[in-house]
Amino acid sequence: MESLLSKYIKVASVVTAYWVISISMVFMNKYLLSSDDLKLDAPLFVTWFQCIVTFLLCILLSLGSQFVPKYVSFPGVKIELKLLRATLPLSIIFVCMITFNNLCLKYIGVAFYFVGRSLTTVFNVVFTYFMLQQTTSGKALACCGIIIAGFFMGVDQEGASGTLSIVGVIYGVLASASVALNAIYTKKVLPLVDNNVWRLTYYNNINASILFIPLMIMFGEVGEVVRFPLLSSITFWNWMTMSGVFGFAIGYVTGLQIQVTSPLTHNISGTAKACAQTILACIYYHDIKTNLWWVSNMVVLFGSAGYTEVKRREMNQQHKITIAEAQKQNEILTSIEDSKQPLLEDETRKAEKK
Repeated sequence: MESLLSKYIKVASVVTAYWVISISMVFMNKYLLSSDDLKLDAPLFVTWFQCIVTFLLCILLSLGSQFVPKYVSFPGVKIELKLLRATLPLSIIFVCMITFNNLCLKYIGVAFYFVGRSLTTVFNVVFTYFMLQQTTSGKALACCGIIIAGFFMGVDQEGASGTLSIVGVIYGVLASASVALNAIYTKKVLPLVDNNVWRLTYYNNINASILFIPLMIMFGEVGEVVRFPLLSSITFWNWMTMSGVFGFAIGYVTGLQIQVTSPLTHNISGTAKACAQTILACIYYHDIKTNLWWVSNMVVLFGSAGYTEVKRREMNQQHKITIAEAQKQNEILTSIEDSKQPLLEDETRKAEKK
């Protein structure tokens, strides 16, 4: 039996891995997308290459699970045209999500990245209502209002700092909407791949790798990449490959963190990670922010944490109601069986007399 100490060490290790990989990936993408050292204006190409890396890693891990199943656990993958077509609508949203995420990061600073993409929860509530006809409680809506207030305060203070990018904010809003849509469509599509997240990742990235090609041609990124002076640099390709590996790894450690803790703890960890990421970005890039700018971040953090707590309580309440209804149903069935028992005994006695 696993000891309490080993459980604590396991949880701490997984949470640390999530923080390190997630924060490193954001800084790495920022470097690739808008570094003065690289000066590569090809965000679609960077995103496309990351999808290729994820696709190749899925194949490698699938092969590893066949040859060394004792050490590697990964579902078998193959290309099925039927599943490629079935997952295509989700893949289109997935392409929008990762593209807008990277475009947002290209135009705004890492410090503002959390606030710039903070409307995901709000869009999730909106899309859940219009697409799934599910309502949200007043308390949860109040938390969404706090998030919106923090977002606009952050935009205002980013402008006061002289570092506001309207284009970046627009991409951040579009990224938030795409993330919310992606979550809804993922739930719909997962049953098609036997509820296996890795198989869905595999098909998503195949479709995305194809969808990005016409987009790169349309936006003239092919010529930009061909003319890129560091195209033959091993260091550049190392950075590109690492970003793809980290992009793949974040999916794994996210699932692992939820597994060893809980969805609520994962959300709390993500919120705390965003706070740490903001502070690290301000230190690393020597950003000077106003007091109200920091207040806006805290408002968004408070609203996000509040929403998570409200949803947790609602889920617990619903769980208690479900259990109570099940118990009541069992009691009714038991009473029916008990009422039948005397009748059965009478019939048995009559049969014996005969």
